[in-house]
Amino acid sequence: MTELDPVIHAQARLRVVATLSALGDGDRITFPRLQELLGMTAGNLSVHLRKLEDAGYVEITKTHRGRTPATLVRLSRAAGWRSRSTPRPSATCSTPPTSGSSHDPRSRRPGHPPVR
Repeated sequence: MTELDPVIHAQARLRVVATLSALGDGDRITFPRLQELLGMTAGNLSVHLRKLEDAGYVEITKTHRGRTPATLVRLSRAAGWRSRSTPRPSATCSTPPTSGSSHDPRSRRPGHPPVR
């Protein structure tokens, strides 16, 4: 078994990556919105983002919206992240129903997610 990467597996940084993984391909989130979602202080989030950026896990873009500076964050494409729009095995495979459960037969066909 390979060692866990302490850069990404620290609890706060893992929360950052998990939140960013919910974005679609090419989507970015503003720093204040990410801060709000995670409930972190600006200084704390900034330090964690810097470590993730230095390790190649995230991309940070500083720009302006009109005259207002904006910091945009997303998972790094170079790190090979899959976005939520990339099919995952659970979206193309189904598990057999447990006894006594109602189950829609469409979920047994490949390419159809289970009906909830």
